Amino acid sequence: MPGVYERLDGVSAADFLADIRFPQAAHHLAFEVFSRSFFADPRELSAAELALMFHIYFLGSSEGLLFDVPREPFPQALWEPLAGHIDSLGARIRTGTPVEAVRPVDGGTLEVTAAGRAARHDAVVLALDTEGLRRVVAASPSLGDRAWRAGIAALRTAPPFLVSRLWLDRPVAADRPGFLGTSGYGDLDNGQRAGRWEGEARRWALRTGGSVVELHAYAVARTGDREAVQDRVRRQLHRVYPETRDAKVVDERHEWRHDCPLFPVGGYRGRPTVRTPDPSVMVAGDLVRTELPVALMERAASSASSRRTPCSHGGGSGDTPCGPCRTGAARPSCGRSGGSARADGRAGAERHGPGPRRQPGNRPVLRSCHRRCA
Repeated sequence: MPGVYERLDGVSAADFLADIRFPQAAHHLAFEVFSRSFFADPRELSAAELALMFHIYFLGSSEGLLFDVPREPFPQALWEPLAGHIDSLGARIRTGTPVEAVRPVDGGTLEVTAAGRAARHDAVVLALDTEGLRRVVAASPSLGDRAWRAGIAALRTAPPFLVSRLWLDRPVAADRPGFLGTSGYGDLDNGQRAGRWEGEARRWALRTGGSVVELHAYAVARTGDREAVQDRVRRQLHRVYPETRDAKVVDERHEWRHDCPLFPVGGYRGRPTVRTPDPSVMVAGDLVRTELPVALMERAASSASSRRTPCSHGGGSGDTPCGPCRTGAARPSCGRSGGSARADGRAGAERHGPGPRRQPGNRPVLRSCHRRCA
């Protein structure tokens, strides 16, 4: 997408679609799917990010809106095995240990203060969410230069989002898709039958005769009543899946997050790149400015997996170019999957598990839009 930010970053997504006379009938696709996937109002979102997303999904990926998902919850399927592998290599993972400051010291090393204790390191990668990056840089006055620090301070966080999981005492209809993107259902942006791909949820449903559903609400008003939003999302579930109206909620969990970056109009040039003024400090994450045609979690994965890291400078190895991450890299809090459909009943192509194996059943004939979350 050469030149997309130069041409479109100064225009909002809403104005851009109006200028090109984007079909009114397809506005739900642009606004309700892609814009809200950035957790942003289309009047605030940069048109460049929207155009990049269109390119990735409609032109840049042979898989379109299909995603691989693990067969078990992410801790068991990914994070715990990965932690074990990292531990086997001699590295330490310290959870519950917030980093407070990073300070360059004599000899080119860096002093990192975490949980009140300082330690020296040869290199640091700041793989933080927006607020965490702003907080650490603000507490590290000797880190970077004035322009870089001002850019970090100007970063903004997108509105909060909700992920609700409900354990019901009865099943939903067997023909319901694993993932249902919605438009026109108030706060509800998508609904998922977790038992279609997640072994833990499937086993619970088989054992009890119930079902496990997950509901997402994006770009929630910052000052909204959270319990009221949870209630409204549940009521919209009853509209989408009428058979759930009389179901008893056996258990429920509501996860609120407010940690996704906002990509406002004109904000591209102020975002940090992987490199910083200090050659021993790098930045990784979905807020990073890259030259690759990637967005959100693919941008986070690409920036983090790049070999253009501080370690390569000290270790004598050269830079290795990093290509864009394959569409389909998963972000665990989002519960993304195949088996998508829209609320008007159009079926979507289905993908299950880490490999190419497809779910049994009739093969869908139409691929529908899949909700993304960051």
